[in-house]
Amino acid sequence: MLIQESFYDVPTKTDGNGTMRIYVFHPTIPGYPKARFPGVVVFSEIYQVTGPVSRFARQIAGQGYICAAPSSYHEFTGPEPLQYNAEDTDKGNQWKISKKIAAYDEDASLCVDYLLSLPTCNGRVGATGMCLGGHLAYRCALDSRVKAAVCYFATDIHSKTLGEGKNDDSLTRAGDIKGELLMIFGKNDNHVPPEGRDLIRKTLHEKGVLFSFYEVAWAQHAFIRDELSKGRYDPAITKVCFEMLLELFGRTLKLDLGEHDECILHEDVLALPLSTAVRHNDTSWADVFGVTGSPQ
Repeated sequence: MLIQESFYDVPTKTDGNGTMRIYVFHPTIPGYPKARFPGVVVFSEIYQVTGPVSRFARQIAGQGYICAAPSSYHEFTGPEPLQYNAEDTDKGNQWKISKKIAAYDEDASLCVDYLLSLPTCNGRVGATGMCLGGHLAYRCALDSRVKAAVCYFATDIHSKTLGEGKNDDSLTRAGDIKGELLMIFGKNDNHVPPEGRDLIRKTLHEKGVLFSFYEVAWAQHAFIRDELSKGRYDPAITKVCFEMLLELFGRTLKLDLGEHDECILHEDVLALPLSTAVRHNDTSWADVFGVTGSPQ
């Protein structure tokens, strides 16, 4: 699918009057000017919208999603990406804990507002991001308008250390997530240790969040970043994870499934061998599944 790229500057108010740039990657289909697509907010790592983040957004847009990638550090610098070097890494890490949580949330809300304002958006929005952006995608999912979020190696959720004061409420508010969540980590992620990943998974279970949790054997932090990743980039695993993203977004953002009925399949249904043949005339559903009622 073809892509048109542009940007949109939106005013911000939470941390003083300012401007945030949203980079837009919009799919197009020749001959269909009124085609409508889902929207996806794409959050970057601590370096803002770099080459790898732009390529990631283009890949998603090419599958039929309008991508909006905000420049997260607009309170401190311009919209241009930082460099993958020691000096800019220090800047990014410092700004990450200097920005107010309310300002991060305002950025996310403004991006969702922007996508939903487009006549070419179908009214459904998801979020994704890597590293810092993984955490921001998670927080974006606290907005009930966000139907799904894919969070790649999200930092600082387990330690509650995002933002000014290093005391965020992301895990505490997990129950506010109404959409479906996909959390992806590398087993060898030195930024989110095993006990941190366990805490996130346990909390999501306890809060009743609908989620999938994938830990990739041998993968390290930043394993999807295809530039200056210090030898951590794994294209094969990146492809697998991208397919997981497409499955979730395709099911929750492109299809109109109606409201979830909150029913859960009986465990015996899930355990039934594929070789078992069920015909209405031969066997009752109650006999096969151990439940009452008939299939819908």
